[in-house]
Amino acid sequence: MPVDVAALALNVPVPAELQWTDIRRGEEYVLQSITVRLLPDGSLAAKAYGRPVAGGRGGYVSFAVPDRPELHALIEAAADAAAARWAAHTGLG
Repeated sequence: MPVDVAALALNVPVPAELQWTDIRRGEEYVLQSITVRLLPDGSLAAKAYGRPVAGGRGGYVSFAVPDRPELHALIEAAADAAAARWAAHTGLG
């Protein structure tokens, strides 16, 4: 029976040297992780998440990932590593 998989997702920590800040609703965030989705057409989609610079509990807000080669490389390496893990899975048992 065919199975429909809408998307696969993975979370990638952003190394400290690649982290950046952005502002949303007047609050500055430091972006520390990227959620990457593998879409049905084989392309990747990515959103960044982080914590308010001032501390405290900020809302769970997504940010665009800047068009930087080192971030693209991180995302693509993470997707390749995830693909290898998925391909090598040993089932539920």
